[in-house]
Amino acid sequence: MRLRGTGSGHATDLVLLGVALVWGSSYLVAKDLTVVAPVVVVLTLRYVISAVALAVVRGGTRAPRPGRRELGVGVLLGVTQAAVLTLETFGVSGTTATNAGLIISLTVIMTPLLDGVWSRRPLPPPFFVATVVGVVGVGLLVSGGGFRVPAWGDGLMLAAAAVRALHVSLIGRLTAGRPYGSLTLTTVQAVVGAVLLSVIAAPQLARTVTVLPLAAWAQLAYLALACTVFAFLAQTWAIRRTSPSRASLLMGTEPVWAVAVGVALGGEHLTVAVAVGATLILAATSYGQRVERTHRLAHVLPPAPAREPARL
Repeated sequence: MRLRGTGSGHATDLVLLGVALVWGSSYLVAKDLTVVAPVVVVLTLRYVISAVALAVVRGGTRAPRPGRRELGVGVLLGVTQAAVLTLETFGVSGTTATNAGLIISLTVIMTPLLDGVWSRRPLPPPFFVATVVGVVGVGLLVSGGGFRVPAWGDGLMLAAAAVRALHVSLIGRLTAGRPYGSLTLTTVQAVVGAVLLSVIAAPQLARTVTVLPLAAWAQLAYLALACTVFAFLAQTWAIRRTSPSRASLLMGTEPVWAVAVGVALGGEHLTVAVAVGATLILAATSYGQRVERTHRLAHVLPPAPAREPARL
């Protein structure tokens, strides 16, 4: 087994942090959009714009047509990706921000568990100490409204956390050692999501599109181009050069960026609990990265014969 992510680890980490940043900023944008359009319509338009943009970019690169196996992997990842976004969006509408943020953060624990089971090489206990500290940090980060009895939205957020962990793990497992194009895989995922959600949103789509204000279209463009095209392309590219567990930790800083954007642009206030929570998440992420990297280095075998690098 070759070690992934050692040659350009810092660049890969920065890309994953960029993904977390734009996803963190998406909450404020999506919140505004759901006021003027149904959730399923927002998701559909986000996917359609993303699919068109990716198809144009891919056409400009003259990338070869995907093989049957590569196409199959893209379709599977497209289904899991669409499931994550749909469960998250509807889940938030049926629970508090406190419960939603705490439950979705369980992805940080679920991902390495799946990765360890599939690789038959479980991570050491210190890694899980880091993930628990991170979960505590998220709890402080979003606990302004206090806890309450679990609602139906909590169940959806738990399902979203599980599917997100599965999605991240699948990217790592299904693309390892394969010369798949990250751009191709991301394009297929966007097309799959656009088709699935268009079918669901069909009854509301036409009448909503005709009355959307210009500001809403600008917000949709940001969600599509930054939070979907860039984020999912970058996520696929980066996970293939590191481990799913490490990627999950880095993208687990998403709540920190959500708070930063909320304070800077949304007029929210930074409380002591929020500051402590953000600090715990960053500390847990940094420590967890070191534990995970040391663990991978300890299990590296002699380098395998050179293979064709993954193409963009």
